[in-house]
Amino acid sequence: MPLLLCIAGIILLVILILWVKLDTFISFVLVSILLGLASGMTVSQITHSMEKGIGDILGSLVIILGFGAMLGRLVAESGAAQQITHSMTKIFGKKYLPWGMSLAGLIVGIPLFYTAGFVVVIPLIFAVGYSTKLPLLTVGVPMLAALSVAHGFLPPHPSPTAIAEQLHADLGKTLLYGLAIAIPAIIIAGPLFGSTLKKYKATISEELLPKETIPAGQLPGLGISLFSALLPLVLLAITTIAGNAFPTNSFPDKLIRFIGNPDIAMFLSVLVAVYFLGIRCGRKIPKVMHELQDSFKGISVILLIIAGSGIFMEVMRAGGVDTYIAAGLRNSNIQPLILGWLIAAIIRVCIGSATVAGLTTVGILLPIVQHVGHPELMVLAIGAGSLMFSHVNDGGFWLFKEYFNLSIKDTFKTWTVMETIVSFTGLIGVLILHAVI
Repeated sequence: MPLLLCIAGIILLVILILWVKLDTFISFVLVSILLGLASGMTVSQITHSMEKGIGDILGSLVIILGFGAMLGRLVAESGAAQQITHSMTKIFGKKYLPWGMSLAGLIVGIPLFYTAGFVVVIPLIFAVGYSTKLPLLTVGVPMLAALSVAHGFLPPHPSPTAIAEQLHADLGKTLLYGLAIAIPAIIIAGPLFGSTLKKYKATISEELLPKETIPAGQLPGLGISLFSALLPLVLLAITTIAGNAFPTNSFPDKLIRFIGNPDIAMFLSVLVAVYFLGIRCGRKIPKVMHELQDSFKGISVILLIIAGSGIFMEVMRAGGVDTYIAAGLRNSNIQPLILGWLIAAIIRVCIGSATVAGLTTVGILLPIVQHVGHPELMVLAIGAGSLMFSHVNDGGFWLFKEYFNLSIKDTFKTWTVMETIVSFTGLIGVLILHAVI
């Protein structure tokens, strides 16, 4: 019965989001209440679970996601993203330009949330395509594949960060393992797959382009742009790599653990970016602060979705649904990492949202996966599954279609295939890492 309730809950969630077009957060709340009542919980138990679920999941995420949004906005508005892309195209030259676009997409994609990153890089893709006369998809797909990989695999993006927090995975290790998987995924889904797309005639949608670009002479330097965008990665990596290099509780040990704490790392990165991408570039502090405030407003919808998933997870836990499902799945012959990927992939195909797919999967599998060795790999397996087969119920599908003026059929052949390649490559990478570490 609990398994049927869970399946019914997910089906109802799909119906409410996909067909009824109900807000995702409201859908989560409604399904969670119905699931709680069907599980025999009292109204007070349900409301307590709702409050606890929101508090547990957002309490550890608001700082990271908030500062992540601020850093991404600074990288975008200052022109650092534009500088990185232009510099990569010059360094790699026309022949290897798709590889340069992939690298630029990864660098830009680490601090920028996916939708924001998409909107930022689209005019850069069009500008590079126009100036080099290369097919737009050959130039664009490598960059967008890198953005997608960062969105699914790498903190501080919402889904991998939230999943890591729920599984008590180390964010530094998640980032390093994620990069190890991200590189081959980007290569295969980006430059290699992109090179097969020359026959598709994508065109520039002028009316969809941002009206303003920063003149080349006013862009921040490449070194400052890279340093500011990658500082969170550097700080988290330092802690992971050098965390045990000094005696416990010694000053160097305390310092490394302080700057490598995810909250502190993001905070320090924002402060550095405010100076180098704001004040040092001649931008007024009030204007920079206004941009930071707007950036936090932009992630409010994401925070509500995460909060809703927290409610769903806590109601399942309090009602004993997840424990029952876990007991049944323990006897399954499916490898846990593959199981996590598979469930996330199914929910992704049904609902469309990678974030919802990842967090819902954690709620279902939490009693099992939190005891799996190397929880960082489970984070990445679920993240890979959550990128599976993007189609008409995913906003990214329509962004890609409209910006590149493609038919729905050609969008399936390009965008959907690219996302599916990323998903399968990610799973293979996770399994290889599991066999090695």
